[in-house]
Amino acid sequence: MKKILFYINTLENGGAERAICNTASYFAEHDWKVILLTSYRVEKEYTYSDKIQRVIIEQTRTNDSAIRRNLNRIKAIRKICKDYKIDIAVSFMREPNFRLVLATWGIKTKAVISVRNDPNREYSGTVGKVVGKILLPCADGAVFQTEDAKRWFPKKLQRKAKVIYNVVDSKFFETTYCGEHDIITVGRISPQKNHTMLIKAFKKVHDEFPEERLVICGRTQTEMGIKELIEKLELEDSVILLGQRENVPEILSKAKLFVLSSDYEGMPNALMEAMAVGVPAISTDCPCGGPKELFGEELKNCLIPVGDIDALAKKMISFLQDDNKRKIVADKLNQRAQTFQADIIGKMWINYIKELC
Repeated sequence: MKKILFYINTLENGGAERAICNTASYFAEHDWKVILLTSYRVEKEYTYSDKIQRVIIEQTRTNDSAIRRNLNRIKAIRKICKDYKIDIAVSFMREPNFRLVLATWGIKTKAVISVRNDPNREYSGTVGKVVGKILLPCADGAVFQTEDAKRWFPKKLQRKAKVIYNVVDSKFFETTYCGEHDIITVGRISPQKNHTMLIKAFKKVHDEFPEERLVICGRTQTEMGIKELIEKLELEDSVILLGQRENVPEILSKAKLFVLSSDYEGMPNALMEAMAVGVPAISTDCPCGGPKELFGEELKNCLIPVGDIDALAKKMISFLQDDNKRKIVADKLNQRAQTFQADIIGKMWINYIKELC
């Protein structure tokens, strides 16, 4: 039985954390010996298969300097790979990626990195480019979420890489869509998601459709003046901050429209989940190309430029004005979402890892 290790900093709520739990669980349920390694434990973590063995480097998060912290974690990863006789190790996210490549240098364990966000952001600056262009191509393999992300890296890495989308939980596919009311967005309130742009665009929508509401579902990373902006635009009764919720499929099932306003993304889980439920959706055409790939050529008119408030407002209004348009787009998006199901994505991962082994 092959032994595979999956490594990420934490299993705290986030798209990459959810994806690594889903992927590791799929391997475990298909007769692989799976070790799930994190740098440290947090209070609220995603669940994973009970067939997985959990290993943690630090029981509490260290306060060491960045250099000491990284050196200690690299040393620990190397020891774990040797002690557990790991055949292949897979890391998610920026820091785990470079740690794994260094930790497996010169030992039998093969290293596979997975880039989960826009590499222009993740590997910016001089140090970032050295890591992205010189160190990471030394990995034995790589999994990217989009073709645009893959193209950022040298040919040396591209030749041994694979593009694999995220899995969408079956509960989203099993949810019955009714589309009664509200414009919905799902995602933590942070600069990346650009809720400020969305709220300003919604103000223009509200002037024409005063009965419509904008519902923002997601945890607050930082307030960013969102509540103040809502008050300034006199939208207190029309913009609802739900916070983080467990019943996202139910919330999506009632949405007239889903909107993603991000400045950049990897492969946006929230958009994929909306597609799986069957919600008509529009999105910024944000790097590194996730929404563009999800929509395809046929639905590229559902994309708007990053940061363009007027374009977003006009697009939302056009959808609200046309019930038939919403239905056509929803059906097409839902058809495209069928490829996000666990068995399809899981088999792609297993086949790729088998090739590398």
